Amino acid sequence: MQDSKEFAGELFDALARRKLKHRQRVEWISYDELRDFWLQISDQNFDSRMQIFFDMCDKDLDGLISEAEVKEVIMLSASENKLSKLKERAEEYAAMIMEELDPQRRGYIELWQLESLIQGTTGIGNYGQILVQPRMFCGSGLVRGICYVFIEHWQRLWVLGLWLLAVVCLFSWKFVQYKNQSSFLVAGYCICVAKGAAETLKLNMALILLPVCRNSITWLRSTSAVGSLIPFDDNINFHKATIFLGVVLHGGVHLTCDFPRLANSPREQFMAAGLAGDFGNRQPTYWELVKSIEGVTGIAMVLIMCVAFVLASGRSRRNLVKLPWPLHRLTGFNAFWYSHHLFIIVYTMLVLHSMFLFLKHDWVDKTAWMYLLLPTLLYMFERTFSGLRAGYSTVQILKAAIYPGNVLSLDMTKPPGFKYQSGMYIFIKCPSISPFEWHPFSITSAPSDDFVSVHIRISGDWTGEMGKIFSKVCEPPVGNKSGPLKAEYLFGLQSRFVLKLDVSPYFRWNRFPKLLIDGPYGAPAQDYKKYDVLLLIGLGIGATPFISILKDILNNIKTTEPKMKPLKKESSFRKINGPCNAYFYWLTKEQGSFEWFRGVMNEIAELDHSALIEMHNYLTSVYAEDDARSALITMVQALHLEKNGVDILSGTRVRTHFAKPNWRKVFGNLASLHPNARIGVFFCGSKILARELDSLAREYSHNQATKFDFHKENF
Repeated sequence: MQDSKEFAGELFDALARRKLKHRQRVEWISYDELRDFWLQISDQNFDSRMQIFFDMCDKDLDGLISEAEVKEVIMLSASENKLSKLKERAEEYAAMIMEELDPQRRGYIELWQLESLIQGTTGIGNYGQILVQPRMFCGSGLVRGICYVFIEHWQRLWVLGLWLLAVVCLFSWKFVQYKNQSSFLVAGYCICVAKGAAETLKLNMALILLPVCRNSITWLRSTSAVGSLIPFDDNINFHKATIFLGVVLHGGVHLTCDFPRLANSPREQFMAAGLAGDFGNRQPTYWELVKSIEGVTGIAMVLIMCVAFVLASGRSRRNLVKLPWPLHRLTGFNAFWYSHHLFIIVYTMLVLHSMFLFLKHDWVDKTAWMYLLLPTLLYMFERTFSGLRAGYSTVQILKAAIYPGNVLSLDMTKPPGFKYQSGMYIFIKCPSISPFEWHPFSITSAPSDDFVSVHIRISGDWTGEMGKIFSKVCEPPVGNKSGPLKAEYLFGLQSRFVLKLDVSPYFRWNRFPKLLIDGPYGAPAQDYKKYDVLLLIGLGIGATPFISILKDILNNIKTTEPKMKPLKKESSFRKINGPCNAYFYWLTKEQGSFEWFRGVMNEIAELDHSALIEMHNYLTSVYAEDDARSALITMVQALHLEKNGVDILSGTRVRTHFAKPNWRKVFGNLASLHPNARIGVFFCGSKILARELDSLAREYSHNQATKFDFHKENF
């Protein structure tokens, strides 16, 4: 806020100097002068904005700008855009501008020189241009809308239809069965609805285990044709939705309808219906029904599932809900993880609940265990298999680094037989932190690499402990240079990173903590090879699933490019390795984030001679490139990139863009560049942007020959 006030003050002084040259210091202005200032600021004309910017630099009103004035405005722009590293090098960049525009070393530059340079580096005039606008391909109306719904969601629709058919059949079967029993005379349709919902609940309690059988899902989506028929990307949503209706309907009807009717019906009617034998040959009270085994277990199950559902919500799981002490540990990933293991109690209660049913006596009528048997056995096998595999999957840490933005990077050895595809993720356990907790992280290495890497954002209890452990063994670069803290294990060779002297000799050899990994597991991004063209979009640490994809494509380029014919590189690459073009958009708020994957970006820029991969880095904390507050930064950036081949913001060979992308322009340009192609849009980030991207993908798919398939990572 202070930087914004400082910039606003400088802008005001510049306008005042131009308008009121006889005043050195303006303390007040009239209403007409204020209106005139506002019109100048809001004028979108480039020449007008350029004049304002020049006036901000030219504080002595001599029509010339000195190197000191350029440096001052660079520092001001850097402060306004929260670019501390740029501010530290303001003197160097001011000298670079003077060297470019003042080759005669006169000591000053003029407006026309600054104007030509900025106009050549900002690209003003083309900003926002969209090559292709959505257009209607076929008729409009209800039929067209229904057609597109079926085309886009046929996988979801047939699975949902099959599930609804099973639910309706089970509900109807129990509804009719109880309608023809004597209990109907007392409880009426309440008992029919409650028992119908109970039967669907048994099915849903069985189905709810299937989406979390990760090994089976990974195998099906990777090696079986079933992967093209079932929407495995929706496994978590299905996991949430299947249980809700049955729990609410079954429990609600019991407590509000059939329990009151059983307790309050006329005694003669109750006894005549032959129900007294289930309640000790008498009519129970409402409280007796509630505190029975059936009532207690039912209520307990509902409460536990409600707690687990709340703690699994996005805001709670990501620790966005801040509770006061001592309740602060009731949110976050740990709370979600432990609460979900209460399912053991829930399923035990479900079996007990079904064994003590009212109005049913034969064991063949108590069918809950029949529904649960196979899914429970499958889930137990999965957990046993994962546990045994993880026991043999202790990994050796090869390299660790802590980057700006609190991101921990780990390179680990591959366990024997460990195979994965780009886009997959693994679970990591650190026994020294917790013997029970497993946390999921996207794999950032390529399948052909001889190591496995992950990037962990330090933001919670468990990741915070990981950060503390590794910060003790990681050292800054030699010679007090800037960069991440690092430590390496070089298989007996002397490390180039010196360990701290106060560390014990034992810890020098065993300085990295013991880690176990479980996986790999499938994720939406692993389907990238199904597409000719990729649009990969990551927000912050959400770039991690796509780094592995980019590395995989790059490794394929390195192995196949020398073998391809010069004129058929793109088609040959597609035939052998998958996508022929990838467009990577990475949005981050912090300048230091670019250090996370600097090596990957530089390698792509150096080796991708066919331009199969196009990278777009966006620093959202900086104002748009046509804004006066970032105009000079844009000029410095372009000059430095041209002279030295390095972007001043990211430290890579990839130019950094400012603010946020024009997503409509992105989709329109891709539709123009790749007509009739099917483009896979893979996104990892916030729900708000996910909705916008999904909407644009549908819009352009409906109205263009190019089709966009949207996929969102779920964590």
